[in-house]
Amino acid sequence: MHYLSRLEQAIRTNWDRPALANYRGESFTFGEFATQIERMHIFFEEIGLKKGDKVALCAKNSARWGITFFAANTYEAVLVPILADFHPDSVNSLVDHSESIVLLTDTDIWTKLDITKMPTVKAVISSSDFSILYAASESIQAAHDKVDEIFNSKYPDGFKPEHISYPIDNEKDLAIINYTSGTTSAPKGVMLRYECLSENVAFGQKRLPSYPEDKIVSMLPMAHMYGMMFELIYPLCGGSSIYYLGKTPTPALLLGAMAEVKPYLVITVPLVMEKIFKSKVAPVVNKPAMKVLCALPGVNQLIFKKIRNTLLSAFGGKVREIVMGGAALNPDVEKWFRRFKLPFTVGYGMTEAAPLLAYEDWWEFASKSCGKAVDSVEVRIDSEDPYTKVGEIQAKGNSIMSGYYKNEEATAAAFTEDGWMRTGDLGLLDKKGNIYIKGRSKNMILSANGQNIYPEEIEAVVNNQPYVIESVVISRGTKIVALVFMDADKLKAEAVDVELYTKTLMIEVNKSMPAYSKINLVEVMDKPFEKTPKMSIKRFMYK
Repeated sequence: MHYLSRLEQAIRTNWDRPALANYRGESFTFGEFATQIERMHIFFEEIGLKKGDKVALCAKNSARWGITFFAANTYEAVLVPILADFHPDSVNSLVDHSESIVLLTDTDIWTKLDITKMPTVKAVISSSDFSILYAASESIQAAHDKVDEIFNSKYPDGFKPEHISYPIDNEKDLAIINYTSGTTSAPKGVMLRYECLSENVAFGQKRLPSYPEDKIVSMLPMAHMYGMMFELIYPLCGGSSIYYLGKTPTPALLLGAMAEVKPYLVITVPLVMEKIFKSKVAPVVNKPAMKVLCALPGVNQLIFKKIRNTLLSAFGGKVREIVMGGAALNPDVEKWFRRFKLPFTVGYGMTEAAPLLAYEDWWEFASKSCGKAVDSVEVRIDSEDPYTKVGEIQAKGNSIMSGYYKNEEATAAAFTEDGWMRTGDLGLLDKKGNIYIKGRSKNMILSANGQNIYPEEIEAVVNNQPYVIESVVISRGTKIVALVFMDADKLKAEAVDVELYTKTLMIEVNKSMPAYSKINLVEVMDKPFEKTPKMSIKRFMYK
């Protein structure tokens, strides 16, 4: 079923219910959402925008971001989402590379852009109120000024549910160009068809249906497929309400919003859940008396139930599932979450799959895996024995990208000769089809004696040590080095000698490491590692 058919149905059925809202700010019902879409369609038509023309969207998360997305998407223009925190030069370059005709952006971003470097742009629209920031000609300005008049003439009795008609005969057509980075040289714009989106929505609604009474708090960047799909497209197609936090929230703001909104689903990255565990749970379960109680059958179940209820209450008390993606969950944290029976699962995806490749319901989720291949793809391991020998994870199916926009070289490199997409990730399968990621192929370290060392496995152990917030394991010649960012406030409060502690940390980590992957040196970082919008560490900066 086409996701735009689901959206039509959701709008008609929930006309007066909330659709999109800025947390404690502007909000739109499904009817208002559809009306704003129609008004934007009128503007697009008046300026001569055609099917397949590009509309760039570079703005902070907001309800109007979602309206603009669907306005262009239902008009059959190609959406070009660009991260709001990309450098202005990168934004200029990507808008130009995509040949976008319309740009919707924040006023503060617009002041830093250079329209002369975006020659195809005819109109720039404000993301705060849909006013016009730039018009390439008087006719563009006139078209914007006439929208009210045309709308009122076309719908004298108001825009109603029966007026909605979105195209669904376009499954193979290009819907989105999603740039994976802000590079200005040979950018990789992932080309996704309408069917790529339909497959992800269908899978989401099949495995974790959303309903009109459901709400979700959006905290991931909308310009990334993970947030765009599962905090906008999928829930809206089920008639659910979405509340945008805007900028990256502080833990206090996030939990406050969760408590108020009471979401049915939490979409996040492992780092957030690991921080919650370390700050809220670990200090409790690591107390000597609590360790004893946690070892007593019966008593421990009462303790674990209380911790589970406390965690779920912190998220509003209505959470049916916590879905993590973008990185592996620390194994020790995972073990504790399982003991609490927390309804969590870890999925696997990438922009090139729009984004899901693997998922499993929390009650079936296999420890240390990232789920099984979703309905729309086949997954294989490129090795002699996918069950015992690590190889590249490869995929093909209806939700896989068409390639990279205007980048034939990168497109060719992304696929095997027989048409499977190379993920660049290394992994194994088990007999049930669960996928186990061992690391990124470009991160793998080859030891002097030919052993494959996966930094992520060492980092999981390092991150589990007291005072450690995050780490990156790299190789320098024949040495394995752990770069570690620690909780300076806690170290100071407990009067810990950092130099002495790093030696202890290395000893503790190496106790659980095979001989060929023991760390030789620990270096303490003075600030957190640089992150991508998905909260993954920019590893390339620390080689």
